[in-house]
Amino acid sequence: MQNQSISLTQEQRLQMILAPQLRQSLELLQAPILELQHLIRVEAEQNPTLEVIDVVPTEPLEVEPNVQRDREDAMTTDPPPDTGREGETDTAASDQVEALDFSRELDLLSRMDKDESRYYFQNVTPEDEERRQYHYDSITQPVSLQEHLMSQLGFSELDAVDREIGELIIGSIDDRGYLVASPAELAQNAGYGVSQVKRVLHVVQEFDPPGIAAADLRECLLLQLQRMGRQRRLEYRIIDKHLDLLAAHKFKEIARRLDAPVEKVHAAAQFIATLHPRPGDLLNDTRSPVVVPEVVVRRDGDVYVVDLNDENLPRLRISGRYERLLRDESTAPEVKKYIAERIRAANYMIGSIGQRQRTLRRIAQEIVRVQTPFFDEGLSGLRPLTMARIAEEVGVHETTISRAVSGKYARTPRGVFELKYFFTTGVKMSGGTDVSNKYIQDQIAELVSNEDPERPLSDQDIVGRLQQAGYRVSRRTVNKYRMILKIPPSHLRRTGR
Repeated sequence: MQNQSISLTQEQRLQMILAPQLRQSLELLQAPILELQHLIRVEAEQNPTLEVIDVVPTEPLEVEPNVQRDREDAMTTDPPPDTGREGETDTAASDQVEALDFSRELDLLSRMDKDESRYYFQNVTPEDEERRQYHYDSITQPVSLQEHLMSQLGFSELDAVDREIGELIIGSIDDRGYLVASPAELAQNAGYGVSQVKRVLHVVQEFDPPGIAAADLRECLLLQLQRMGRQRRLEYRIIDKHLDLLAAHKFKEIARRLDAPVEKVHAAAQFIATLHPRPGDLLNDTRSPVVVPEVVVRRDGDVYVVDLNDENLPRLRISGRYERLLRDESTAPEVKKYIAERIRAANYMIGSIGQRQRTLRRIAQEIVRVQTPFFDEGLSGLRPLTMARIAEEVGVHETTISRAVSGKYARTPRGVFELKYFFTTGVKMSGGTDVSNKYIQDQIAELVSNEDPERPLSDQDIVGRLQQAGYRVSRRTVNKYRMILKIPPSHLRRTGR
């Protein structure tokens, strides 16, 4: 056996690493508006020179190109030439460099003061602030599944030990509402008896929603039927003995094995379909995500205009207190150095937000230009569009487009859509034009919804219908889109068996 030892070696390799400022800029670009608010406030907590004013802005953050270049120059790490400006000290060369940097910062701050409207958001009326406050006050924190169950455990008649077991059981229930550990595992891990855990489990299974804390789908559905008092009904026997046949829609086989009429098996299957296979979703479905559209598309005559919704962006400004300290000749050089670094970081934050807004506007304008038929005609007018095409038109990298549209929504005359919705692949028509794959999916869903339940359309039948309508699609494409739409195959959609 060879001797094994630990050794320390040194090697050189070339690796690209994002600068912290560039990483921050990309993070701001990718963040949706609510996450952007959080990032701004975190930066303001860490940077005392950056102030956030809690009012609703009405104008977008804009930075003049020449001022933006001055800001970038001010953030460079290269020392400026010796100009002998006021504020230099004769202690060391580093102090001279810092003094020159302070002068450049003061010059930049003076330019910002003269062009304040482009760096800072405008004031708003009290009505806007009241409307914003009402909006946020209306957002309630939803109750989680575990919190819902714990509240019911508090009203149960269990003693202290059994409540501890109940808490253990509730903590082992996933978001679907299923118990992810067996009673034996829970008993072994917590040091309780298996029979005691099972007894408390039966109590938890009586909680709302029905079917909670089941080990699998079969037990979940049976618990719901037991809650309804349907233990002697046909649907209970079907789930208890032949759930696999029910999933395959083999109704005649179920009828033969249970010695029941096929019509009653069909009726029982329809009732079973009203049960909830994931009881935890009954609470999760009520949690509507907060969507704040950042892009507003409105019609102005014969054209569509893109506006940015900047109402939820906080007002930013450089603290006047630290600006005065930077101008004060009596301020210690090390304090001035710290303030200058923080002001540069604040400037970069403001500029990055402005760049984010401009990039988002340009991307949205190009999307609206391409998808104008969609806003006029609806889904049939949705055109195939790739991020590479938008990147080429806007003049940025494709990954920038992906970051910019991630989690961003647009309010349009057709409703609220995620920006990613407008990026789709295409399908050729017989005339040579392209249509969006979303439109083809809509056609497939419509064909299935209008089919004969006793003779459902196969994938090949759907291909034939679409090709008759002029769409060049293959059976493989239809199968793929049907799976995306979560439509079962034809033999599982047949109800006449």
